[in-house]
Amino acid sequence: MNNGSHRGTIDTQIAECLVSSVFAAVSSFEASYIQLQTSQVPFVEESVKAADRALVSHLQRLSDLKRFYRELRKNPSFQVGSSLGSCLEAQVQENQSKLRSLETVSNRLQEEIDEKDNEVSVLRKKLTEIQWGNTKLSNKLSANLNSACDVLLTVRVFHSVLHDACRATHKFSKILIGLMIKAGWDLDLVANSIYPDIDYAKKGHTRFAFLSYVCLGMFRGFDSEGFSLIKNEVLCNGNKGTCSLKQLLEHILSNPMELLSRNQSCEFSRFCEKKYQDLIHPTMESSIFSNLDRNEAVLNSWRSLSEFYESFVCMASSIWTLHKLAFSFEPLVEIFQVERGLDFSMVYMEDVSKRDNLPGETKVKVGFTVVPGFKIGRTVIQSQVYLGGSKCKD
Repeated sequence: MNNGSHRGTIDTQIAECLVSSVFAAVSSFEASYIQLQTSQVPFVEESVKAADRALVSHLQRLSDLKRFYRELRKNPSFQVGSSLGSCLEAQVQENQSKLRSLETVSNRLQEEIDEKDNEVSVLRKKLTEIQWGNTKLSNKLSANLNSACDVLLTVRVFHSVLHDACRATHKFSKILIGLMIKAGWDLDLVANSIYPDIDYAKKGHTRFAFLSYVCLGMFRGFDSEGFSLIKNEVLCNGNKGTCSLKQLLEHILSNPMELLSRNQSCEFSRFCEKKYQDLIHPTMESSIFSNLDRNEAVLNSWRSLSEFYESFVCMASSIWTLHKLAFSFEPLVEIFQVERGLDFSMVYMEDVSKRDNLPGETKVKVGFTVVPGFKIGRTVIQSQVYLGGSKCKD
């Protein structure tokens, strides 16, 4: 009994040492394999060769342990000798291999962090250079207003800025109409309240009434230097054209959204507030936004709904830019709009709906102005009007 018990204890110890040796060999193999991978990118020949030799050595060790296990199963009295080693030695070797793996991975991650830090440093340097270049260009542009005049003060530039303003107005009007529909408004009834008794050629043409309402509201006061924001106040002590050009350059070099958030008391911010109050009355605002989900809007200001807010600021910024550009011209740009009932003139007007006149129709009357026209010296930029009383061809 005692001999059998003693033999069983010895077998258990050998099995524990064998298992510990296998785990130690596997951990060593894993550590060498990780080292082999890290040595390949970037490729270091000596490190790759050393890791490869270590891998072969560990595989040989696993093969020896396998052969030892087979011999032990065939002959339980097989003499172990010193080749297997102790459990503690195997555990120490396993832990050392794990630490070596972690150290290899840690070093690799540290190298990647260092590379990213270097990239950040390079990008920061480039950013500093770009900012310095932008400041230099801004100062140069501001200091050379005469050169800026040659570039900016042309009919082509004015027409391009006007086109951008009209596009921004179209976008805001479309969003506003969408909110009205969502709130359950009768668009035909609203369009008739804006311009009564208009014979629209198509049902969808009522959108031009809303576009006119927004556009003419935004352009109201365009012919005054301060956009009718300030009454009886001298806005510029020097040449008006030079002051407006400076304001123009300052505005186009700024982000309008950042400008509003940074300085809500600036002239442009007051312009936005006034125009919003002119277009969207409190009752109208409450009606439009009250049916929206609370997650979509908070009814404390016109800045509540992000898409609505951003489109309005974009529209206001483009018209503000056009106004400063107009007052930079010498002589100043003149704005005009056509009254209802006047005869259509191809010189001063453009049909906003792009319709063909009916055969035999000699005179077409203006229903209402959608976008005002402008005079730059002897050049006329046509006013966009909706013609009343004619029909579209199918």
